[in-house]
Amino acid sequence: MRHVALFVADLPAAERFYVELLGMQVEWRPDSDNVFLTSGCDNLALHAAVGAAGAGDSRLDHIGFILRTPEDVDAWYAFLTAHEVPMDTAPRTHRDGARSFYCRDPAGNRVQMIYHPPIAGRC
Repeated sequence: MRHVALFVADLPAAERFYVELLGMQVEWRPDSDNVFLTSGCDNLALHAAVGAAGAGDSRLDHIGFILRTPEDVDAWYAFLTAHEVPMDTAPRTHRDGARSFYCRDPAGNRVQMIYHPPIAGRC
């Protein structure tokens, strides 16, 4: 999966989170209610939820950002905690060797920062 689209109540706050904190770049802004971001490998579309058809109907559990090393997980946790990003979990190592934690973006979407060995170095 290389593309995810999210409805967000506060588009500027969501854009700041993904650009300023997670390092994505604006790829395209077709209008004031939509912005498309890229990490270089993935694309994230943010759509203003106000009056949007289907807004709030999502059953999304979380989105994930693949990290290159297990140490990157801890570094991201420290960085995002220092920026007062709400955390759902602390970093932990999973039985398959993956390491991750969950936080929340300004719209309340659950975001996983994860080192997953089979795909960590592919992008």
